[in-house]
Amino acid sequence: MSSQVRPCSVARTLELVGAKWTLLVVREMLLGNHRFDEIARYTGAPRDTLTARLRKLESEGLVTRVQYEQRPPRFEYHLTALGRSLGPIVATMREFGDRHLTAQADTPMVLQHTAFTPLRFSKRISAGEELDGDGDELVVELKDPAVPGIGVNDQF
Repeated sequence: MSSQVRPCSVARTLELVGAKWTLLVVREMLLGNHRFDEIARYTGAPRDTLTARLRKLESEGLVTRVQYEQRPPRFEYHLTALGRSLGPIVATMREFGDRHLTAQADTPMVLQHTAFTPLRFSKRISAGEELDGDGDELVVELKDPAVPGIGVNDQF
């Protein structure tokens, strides 16, 4: 019997983003952290590994690098539209982890606006429905949408 590998988009996606640290890097950019030191701090990735991941993400068209300082040259990393399309994957992984892998002593990840602008979280349901905790939508409203950080239209 011959063994054939089934063509699979999941396998191709894992080739692109399945390496350790990659989705954590994407998570940080989705949360508004764009500078190397911020990404390194919040992911815990070794600096040389982070450099390699950022270069790979840039070469694959998921991230763009923008210089913000001339001397010494310093860069910010921003997700492209293709990179932002990974947002639902990261959000689903976070939800899975919060629901199934969080120990009693752990707390689920909390979103904090980069400018400390108050965020209001609520669940949105249709009239007559009850909150069952399964599949409910998280709505984030900013008091000042002009403040940088998690934007009104961001989907994370």
